[in-house]
Amino acid sequence: MRTVATTRQTTGFVESLLQLVGLDWTVPDFSTLCRRQKTLAVKIPYRGSKWPLHLLIDSTGIKVEGEGCGGTVAAVRPRKPEARNARKHGGPKRRVWRKIHLGIDEETLEVRAVEITGSHIGDAPVLPDLLKQMSTPSAIGSVTADGACDTRKCHDAIADRGAHAVIPPRKNAKPWTTVTAGAVARNEALQASQYLGRALWRRWSGYHRRSRVETKMHCVKLLGQRLMARDFDRQVAELQVRIAVLNGYTALGISFDPGRRWGLPPYTTTWASAVTNARFSQRD
Repeated sequence: MRTVATTRQTTGFVESLLQLVGLDWTVPDFSTLCRRQKTLAVKIPYRGSKWPLHLLIDSTGIKVEGEGCGGTVAAVRPRKPEARNARKHGGPKRRVWRKIHLGIDEETLEVRAVEITGSHIGDAPVLPDLLKQMSTPSAIGSVTADGACDTRKCHDAIADRGAHAVIPPRKNAKPWTTVTAGAVARNEALQASQYLGRALWRRWSGYHRRSRVETKMHCVKLLGQRLMARDFDRQVAELQVRIAVLNGYTALGISFDPGRRWGLPPYTTTWASAVTNARFSQRD
């Protein structure tokens, strides 16, 4: 019912706009809009740059139906009383979530890649799909993600694009024996993290910049805490429309010169050379 009401409001709003400009055009009714939403191809606008792209990746959950408030997929204690009562006494609706995986440009703060999955899909399997959305000519300088992406497939996918992975190794991480470009880079990151300490490694590698994609998640939810569509294909189109609108707002609010570099980290020093330089500096 919420979807029908929202679509009716959109139809009436478009009709009023056409009347204001004096156009005698026919506006599709709400049922036609619902049918077309399933096959809607949304092109997300963004501003390009001649510099390598620094991609920040994270994921969050958004509610589809059921009682409770919006939040992350891992939330097990919803804050609203009706959600707590539904969990305790058995509410009439079960809570259903969708998971949004975003990749944003660190420089322009615009969304460059998006994937929508079920709540049972983790972050690591989706990262290669996010990288595939980047056009082949566009160079990727670095990819920053959380420890859930510390897997062989993620590191290999990043290395295949010639990018530098900024992914913290897990606390019980061990060196990988496989000889691939991604495994070598990950072993170097593990060596630097163990030698410098996790806190110093995060500051030195620029991992704290991943907080920008978490802020972008909050901006996405400001456009709605839950999805109106019930079908999965329509839910994907709904979220893509939201992100396209959000990129438009970002372009209006943040000035950007594609020919100028805004103090981004160079990401040229390897982990092994950094550890070596730190050891020689201590000797001196």
